Amino acid sequence: MTEETIVLTQEGFAKLEAELEELKGPRRREIADRLKIAISYGDLRENSEYHSAKDDQAHLETRIKQIEAMLRNARIVKQVESSKVVIGSTVVLYDEEFDENITYSIVGQAEANANENKISYQSPMGAALMDKTVGDMIYVDAPVGTITYKLLEVK
Repeated sequence: MTEETIVLTQEGFAKLEAELEELKGPRRREIADRLKIAISYGDLRENSEYHSAKDDQAHLETRIKQIEAMLRNARIVKQVESSKVVIGSTVVLYDEEFDENITYSIVGQAEANANENKISYQSPMGAALMDKTVGDMIYVDAPVGTITYKLLEVK
């Protein structure tokens, strides 16, 4: 099975490295300590603390493997000065319907985070923005219909 290339900005790569370091160090030690304490309680069959710690350990190890795979298969995109929208660009859009400006960063799927206004270049909005320049109209098909934006700035 071949693993898929993961597109990341340098910032996203660094965040994943930091998360991996945290998980492999302090988080692993914390769970190991929880397991030791739970084992000291005796009978493991009905020991909820032990089972909870084992579940957490399994989730932790799964996340570690996911991050290691992402880092191993990462393709880091360089932040380049461009008048066109590319991965790594930050864009300012004018939302005609709500009469407001919105700022988004265009990132790879692994970094996408709606709470931080980071959208994947593969999302409907990201795909509609790719290769556009200042002044272009952006049309995004959404469940509520087509949403229209004007591209005001590319950073």
